[in-house]
Amino acid sequence: MTNSIAITLGAFLLGGLGLDYFLFGDDHLVFLGKKFFDLLQWAAFWR
Repeated sequence: MTNSIAITLGAFLLGGLGLDYFLFGDDHLVFLGKKFFDLLQWAAFWR
């Protein structure tokens, strides 16, 4: 992955999170954060 692709994907991700925050509030971000940490623990277990 080149730097320009990584920067573009990061910008889209941050833009999507920002849009979600401004449209729906921070409840979704808390839920997504908890699910992300669950995914990290699951992936670490299978490593």
